[in-house]
Amino acid sequence: MVPSRRLGQHLVVPAVGLGCVGMSHPCGSPDERKSASTIDRAFELGCAFFDTAEAYGPFLGEEFLGRCLKGRRDRAVIATKFGFVFNGEKRSGVDSRPAQIRRAVEGSLKRLQTDRIDLLYQHRPDPDVPVEDVAGTVGQLIAEGKVLHFGLNSTDADMIRRAHAVQPLTAVQADHSLWQRSVEDRILPLLGRLGIGFVPTSPLGHGVLTGTARRASRGERADPSGDSAANGLLQNTRLVGAVREIAQARHIAPSQIALAWLLAMGPGIVPVAGTRWRRFLDSNAAAASITLTAWDMALLSDPAPSSGALRPDPGIHELALAAI
Repeated sequence: MVPSRRLGQHLVVPAVGLGCVGMSHPCGSPDERKSASTIDRAFELGCAFFDTAEAYGPFLGEEFLGRCLKGRRDRAVIATKFGFVFNGEKRSGVDSRPAQIRRAVEGSLKRLQTDRIDLLYQHRPDPDVPVEDVAGTVGQLIAEGKVLHFGLNSTDADMIRRAHAVQPLTAVQADHSLWQRSVEDRILPLLGRLGIGFVPTSPLGHGVLTGTARRASRGERADPSGDSAANGLLQNTRLVGAVREIAQARHIAPSQIALAWLLAMGPGIVPVAGTRWRRFLDSNAAAASITLTAWDMALLSDPAPSSGALRPDPGIHELALAAI
């Protein structure tokens, strides 16, 4: 069974969560049945911490998860997100006005077939709505029992401070992995000081760390030339080599090393790894029991540039296998 960790002051969750972004498929399809089997496995492994959003589908992800959790809602922790507006199936902007937050939460509760959301994130900041208003509205929803905990996704240090002063934050989400480390300078120290948990998304580096990313074609590259691109590729190559070296020595998967590294960064860190395959969920869950040595940690940190953030090779794009 996967051990537990604490996000913020009061939310106890499994040490590794399951991202549900890739589970939005037509009802009854083979892919949906595969995803449902993976959710069943999450309960068996004790990692029933599910991360979804109204934007996944849109709306299909929450509907799917709600169907899967019938009869066992009390054994699960659900995190979902608000903040986008939609034109059909396409996002058409952001909207975190108080009335829109309430509409989004009522919709999520209905789709998830539940009376409360364990952890509610603002999916993206809204430049037209002060984060204090967002925090105040979520605080009201918490007082009403419709939401239990408040979080922010893809935000900055200033917004974290301002929101937390109005309604204490339980968790902050952001892309973070051995490959993407931009939160280490300001965000992580601040979260530690304020007692806020951290939920890394894309913890496997969009497939770069596990060798499942593909190189884009020449026409897809944003900037295929320049020393910075060459340096980014060199750093990525060294890092992938270090991950594989440690994994081979332990006879485990590179993805498990990437997750174990995140877990070693602090007790309030809970990575969310997305997959719809049972075997990958098994592997991810097993990472919670792996302890890296000081030599391992040093080897993994060595390829990082002095800025603390590895820049991706512009020719590498996400492959679905690693991200969904």
